[in-house]
Amino acid sequence: MDIKTEDYSIWYDSVTETAIFQGSLRLSGMEEYAPIVKLLNDLVDSEPPTITLNLRELEFLNSSGINVLSKFVINVRQKESIQMIVQGSKNIPWQSKSLKNLQRLMPSLQLELA
Repeated sequence: MDIKTEDYSIWYDSVTETAIFQGSLRLSGMEEYAPIVKLLNDLVDSEPPTITLNLRELEFLNSSGINVLSKFVINVRQKESIQMIVQGSKNIPWQSKSLKNLQRLMPSLQLELA
């Protein structure tokens, strides 16, 4: 499960149960985000005990991408058996504000900003 383009890469490390996002996601609309949504949905469907999103190297995420992450968090919340951890960076301006909003969608979400 990995997606690589010139601007970004996303892959899933099954050993650490971590989806790693790097680069800049400036895709236009939900159609272009479809492969990412499929990767995330497949991850939820496999029902690991914990899902970690490592966004520490994701420099930019547009509103469509934030929408994708929000829907993903809601999907995880509905599977009560999955614990969610989101790792972000204090050095990337959009992350502090936007990632805290994910906690509103899933209060049990563990947010780690380093």
